[in-house]
Amino acid sequence: MSNTLAVLPLLVSPSRVIRGENALRESADSLSSLGKRPLVVGGDRSIEVIRPHLASIAKKHKLAPDYRTYSPDCSENSLSQLRESVKNHSADFIIGVGGGKALDTAKLLARQCGLSIATVPTSGATCAAWTALSNIYSDAGAFLYDVGLSRCPDLLILDYGLIRTAPTRTLVAGIGDALAKWYEASVSSGHSTATLTIAAVQQARVLRDLLFQKSAGAIENIGGEDWREVVDATVLLAGVIGGLGGANCRTVAAHAIHNGLTHIPASHHALHGEKVAYGILVQLRLEEIVQGNQLAASARQQLIQFYDSIALPKTLEDLGLKEVSLAELRQAAEITCGPDSDIHRLPFAVSPEQVIAAMVSTTVSVALSPKVKAE
Repeated sequence: MSNTLAVLPLLVSPSRVIRGENALRESADSLSSLGKRPLVVGGDRSIEVIRPHLASIAKKHKLAPDYRTYSPDCSENSLSQLRESVKNHSADFIIGVGGGKALDTAKLLARQCGLSIATVPTSGATCAAWTALSNIYSDAGAFLYDVGLSRCPDLLILDYGLIRTAPTRTLVAGIGDALAKWYEASVSSGHSTATLTIAAVQQARVLRDLLFQKSAGAIENIGGEDWREVVDATVLLAGVIGGLGGANCRTVAAHAIHNGLTHIPASHHALHGEKVAYGILVQLRLEEIVQGNQLAASARQQLIQFYDSIALPKTLEDLGLKEVSLAELRQAAEITCGPDSDIHRLPFAVSPEQVIAAMVSTTVSVALSPKVKAE
């Protein structure tokens, strides 16, 4: 038997992370080291927020930025148009600015064009600024597939001043997205004996506990100490966990539920993390329905109380889907259970019918749950 050990890349973190109250201004030298003709990719709001900051950096360091939106979505059509923009501008690096879809677009664009990438999140809504992954949607906003990237961003700039301008709702959504790390990783990888996977799962537990302790204070005092710690948790620590644990540790049913819901047009006003937070409750409910898992029942009740305290959605109605049809729910459930879905990382098989049952009963009391058995 060969003793040759396969050497695989560890995509744990960006090459450099600069964070602080005026991190963007302090990152001028680092940005200029990546090139001189950046293409700045983001949404309309994010581009207008960052434009004056980049203008002063560009003047000092003789940069020639060009600005483009990722409209209509993080989609193949948008990426095609942006590749043309890269060519027309003779861009030599990419700056992604905004939320998850903007950053995912910028990261994948950089890979496709063989360019360096700096990410500048403008909210605490996701860990997309950190990760070596992009999610691709249709032009209409329905999730299609994800793309693993060859490396994390070259530079991540976490500017608390920029983050503070975002609506509080975005941070609440980021808390929901980050919480999923524990509930998904513990199910898919809790029994792993691999060193880095163990580390990722334990960090996910730390992340959950930190969010339970600090989220209420963060929301009450935007810009305060708890707020900064929670922003670090949702943008940075959540990314560390995905980097250490890899795909098997990263997403399970909660994100699969999100992906299915994106195929219901009425869900598009809900943020990524809001749908994922609801998906955690669906995952726990599936563990109750299929396995009779008492710990999942208790965890769901604990989460419902936490969600109430920070206004995360608990039901389809909370997501604005009060009028959703059975046909739409069935379509979402079938997509959730598709052959390539992350839901199959659950340690038991799940049918679309069971997913629908779980989706409509996320707040049912434990007393009304199926008879449970001790693990």
